[in-house]
Amino acid sequence: MITSPAFKSKRYAVLGLARSGAAAAEALLASGAEVIAWDRQPHAREPFEGRCRLIDPLELDLTGFAGVVVSPGVPLNAHPIGPHTWQYGLPVIGDIELFASARASLPPHRVVGITGTNGKSTTTALVHHILQTAGVPSLMGGNIGDPILGQDPLPEGGVYVLELSSFQIDLTFTLDCDVAALTNITPDHLDRYASFAAYAASKERLFQMQQAGTAVICAEDEPSIGIAEGLETAGKPLVRVATADLDAAGLADGRSPSLAGPHNAQNAAVAVAICRQLGLADAQIAAGLATYRGLPHRMERVCEVDGVTYINDSKATNAASAAPALAAFPPDPAINAGSPRIHWIVGGLPKEDGLGACADHLANIAAAYTVGEAGPMFADLLEAQVKVERCELISEAVRRAAEVARPGEVVLLSPACASYDQFRDYEKRGHHFRQMVGVITGCDTGDDGRSILP
Repeated sequence: MITSPAFKSKRYAVLGLARSGAAAAEALLASGAEVIAWDRQPHAREPFEGRCRLIDPLELDLTGFAGVVVSPGVPLNAHPIGPHTWQYGLPVIGDIELFASARASLPPHRVVGITGTNGKSTTTALVHHILQTAGVPSLMGGNIGDPILGQDPLPEGGVYVLELSSFQIDLTFTLDCDVAALTNITPDHLDRYASFAAYAASKERLFQMQQAGTAVICAEDEPSIGIAEGLETAGKPLVRVATADLDAAGLADGRSPSLAGPHNAQNAAVAVAICRQLGLADAQIAAGLATYRGLPHRMERVCEVDGVTYINDSKATNAASAAPALAAFPPDPAINAGSPRIHWIVGGLPKEDGLGACADHLANIAAAYTVGEAGPMFADLLEAQVKVERCELISEAVRRAAEVARPGEVVLLSPACASYDQFRDYEKRGHHFRQMVGVITGCDTGDDGRSILP
């Protein structure tokens, strides 16, 4: 794990002992800090029994503490831990801020921070893959993969590639990225922010924390353009990116099939710009683009049975993220006389009213199968335009779609909603979809759950 003498003999409270919280508590303990930890789930507290005090920080006088570490999932706009901590003049921080504090004791390295409403996971994983393909030591963490504090430090010259959600940025104050990147900004998480402008401002803070690093911004939406213009006015190093840059660089044709679609062209363009800032040559970048396998739960091809392809896009948790998946499979004159070919499984815990950008691609949908809390809303919105099957459960949606889908068609889980009505997270939802596809079709999805397609 990553430890630091910066934490020694300091006192921290850690609220929430899931992945990032547990890693933070372990790193602090290993660094010689005094830790008071709490999680409302007894099984999460068990690994720390006898190793630190287990007390809810809301019950403590926090005088003399260095800070309170919370999970990004804690809503600071509603949870009492914020006001309780701030009355003592202390910060509420996350594991990324602890990593930032530990950097001085790590071997010389660079940090890439990647944020955005959509595409940040793919862009982060792609940058990490390109670096590894080029032989550059790198680790991936933050909002993707294993918590960064729980991983072993990189040797000198390594690159830490961090996916950063707005929630993580809200809990971070000193992360000075060598390269900070923004993919796009569209409305999201408005239950956590007072306005869309406040959400965009949260993303902008990643660049405000930079001291001398370079900003890489895909300036193709108004909020992103505004951030880029602000950085230019301040005279900060900036690289503007456009999706078309991939074609201009001659890197579009050699992309892996896992990077198909206009949204992935944007992701790849940002990744290319980041890797160039890190000193990689275009030939090294092209080799990484050609061999990238894609992320689980993001346009993941589960299997093909009787000519029907099953795709797990569970990570599409809002309409703006689901729309590119619907756009990726337009009617094809060579398939079923050019009729719509997507069997769309949609629904979950709604983040917004309406169809958003998905409304632009309804001509691609053969039928919609509505599930979850938002199922009735989507059914009402869609019934006048496409065939709708009200299903409630993903298992029922897969069964009905499998019964009617024809060769050349696609059964697509791209929910356009959060998962929390029925599942712990989008990953659990995606795993469930894969399992249901396997049970209903007899398809072998592979022991590791990833696609078995070449």
